[in-house]
Amino acid sequence: MKVYLTPTNLASCGFRRTPGGVSHSNMSHCGKRRGESTCRASQLLLLGAARIIQVSNFAQRNRFITMSAAEIAAKFSEAFGGQPELVARAPGRVNLIGEHTDYNQGFVFPAAIDRYVWYAGRRRNDRKVRALSADFQESVEFSLNAIEKDCHHPWSNYLRGVTKFLEADSLQLPGADLVLGGDVPREAGLSSSAAVEVAAAAFWYGAAGVKPDPVSVAALTRKVENDFVGVPCGIMDQFISVLGKKDHALFLDCRDLSYRAVRLETGARIVVCNSGVKRALAQSEYQVRTHQCQEALARLRSTGLAAPSLRDVKPEELEAARNALPEVLFRRARHVVTENRRVLMAVRALDGNDLGAFGKLMNESHISLRDDYEVSCSELDLLVALALKQPGVYGARMTGAGFGGCTVNMVREDATRPFAEIVGREYDKAMGITPAIYIFQASDGALAAAQA
Repeated sequence: MKVYLTPTNLASCGFRRTPGGVSHSNMSHCGKRRGESTCRASQLLLLGAARIIQVSNFAQRNRFITMSAAEIAAKFSEAFGGQPELVARAPGRVNLIGEHTDYNQGFVFPAAIDRYVWYAGRRRNDRKVRALSADFQESVEFSLNAIEKDCHHPWSNYLRGVTKFLEADSLQLPGADLVLGGDVPREAGLSSSAAVEVAAAAFWYGAAGVKPDPVSVAALTRKVENDFVGVPCGIMDQFISVLGKKDHALFLDCRDLSYRAVRLETGARIVVCNSGVKRALAQSEYQVRTHQCQEALARLRSTGLAAPSLRDVKPEELEAARNALPEVLFRRARHVVTENRRVLMAVRALDGNDLGAFGKLMNESHISLRDDYEVSCSELDLLVALALKQPGVYGARMTGAGFGGCTVNMVREDATRPFAEIVGREYDKAMGITPAIYIFQASDGALAAAQA
């Protein structure tokens, strides 16, 4: 089992650093659910460095190098000479509850995590950008005068898109030499792509000497993912990467972008279990779900229901219009409608320090994602089932777009070590996949200081 810990909770959980590593050769398939979707397990992608307890050799085999901020700066010196003038970073995120609601103008409740993407760079006197990815060990070069997508180096499209859109937004950018990399696990549902985009924006604003409006940065980087990269995501991932707050989750209304930081209970930890099932969001059925939601809303409106989005539909209204929807569209809409209610109830539960109620809502969310939205798979379902058998677990659910990736668990602090040991062992025994298990602390977003 691979367990990842932050410095703040390493000693308190009783873990110690050990050498060596673990590997696996077995692969498994997520079962098809009603013939709609299949996702394939792949080798576990690990992006940790200083906080790794046991390190497998997957990273080496897949050419992934993980780096801290200091190492990124050192890599810059090695690649370009001298020291970087600017260093920027943005965190990944885990969504505690409120899945597939953001693109339906609904409510979400994510937390930024203490895993980051870093940029280290130096201005140039021309319009050229030279970028090196420390994770992929590849470099690209492009001109600020002609920014196009690069099908040979897709990792660079997040940087290219942010750069292009900032220039289009009348920000005068200098050329730059830069290195990027970090320790947000990729293709795990922890929003590494949003972290790359937001960190790029933070870097460019710093290079231009401009203090941006954080909400505008979230909107711009979301537009990059939608219109340049080509992934139809909502705004949650970029928003929390920009505006996360240490020791808090963020209650966000995705319609008007109003938000409120909600303190997380100090007696519980956010524990994330990586199923080892790789998920490629742009190629997944995420897009199918967005279209199904749009179709369900259109059919509901045809009955005379005046609802701007599924977020505005009440459960009783949906039930009354059930005959107007095919069964699959009814279930998709039911998930969105009930998930929005669960988010509101979850915020009230944490406001009242009721972790038991919060955990129960997490459990209900997973059932809805599994049965109504059908974005879970057998590996995720097993991780949730194993988690709920452990003492000290308040709640467990899949997190992210689904079709693989991670589960998020709210675990009593003193129960995290046995939880990690037992869930890791039993999952490996059943699936032949050694899960990476992360214990995260909610962190500040890239521009949190701008809101302080």
